[in-house]
Amino acid sequence: MAVRTVPIALSLALAAAALGGCGFTPLYATPGVVAGMSSIQVNVPHGRTAFLLGEDLNDDLARDLGKPPTYRLDLTVVEKRYPRGLKLDNTADRYETHVTVGYSLVEIDNGKVLKTGAEPIEVSYAASGYPYAGIVAQQDAQKRAAEEAAHRITIDLGVYFASLAAR
Repeated sequence: MAVRTVPIALSLALAAAALGGCGFTPLYATPGVVAGMSSIQVNVPHGRTAFLLGEDLNDDLARDLGKPPTYRLDLTVVEKRYPRGLKLDNTADRYETHVTVGYSLVEIDNGKVLKTGAEPIEVSYAASGYPYAGIVAQQDAQKRAAEEAAHRITIDLGVYFASLAAR
C-alpha cells in the first residue's frame, strides 16, 4: 500500500506544479480576492433561513473580525413552501421550498452599490405523519437552501472581486 501512495502523491504534486505554471490560480489564492471578500460585513433579515445563510456566508467569505469592514452585503430572503403530491387522505406527500435571496454589495465609505443579484433556490423534502419528523425535514430543507444560496453568492462575489483584481 505505501508503494502506491508515493506515486499518487508525486503525481498530485506534479499536477499542482503544472497548473501553477499555466497561470491557473485558485479563487481563494488570489490576494486581491481574499482581501476583498474577507472585509465584507453580512447583514441578514430575521428568520431561521436568513440566520443560517448569514452563518454560511460569514464562513465562506472568511470575514476578518480584526479589521473594520470595507463592504456591506445586504440580504433579503423570501421563502415560500408549496405542497406537492397528494396522499389518499388529501394531505401533501412532499413539500417544495422556494427561497429567493436578493443581495447588494455596498461600499461602506460612500454607500455606493457595487453589485446586486438574486439567487433562486428550490429544495424539496418528504412530508411526514409525525409532527417532529416533519419539522426536522423542513429545517433540513431550510439549511440546504441556505448553504446553496451562500455558495452561489460567494461564487458571484468571487468573480466580481477577481474581475477587479484583473483590471
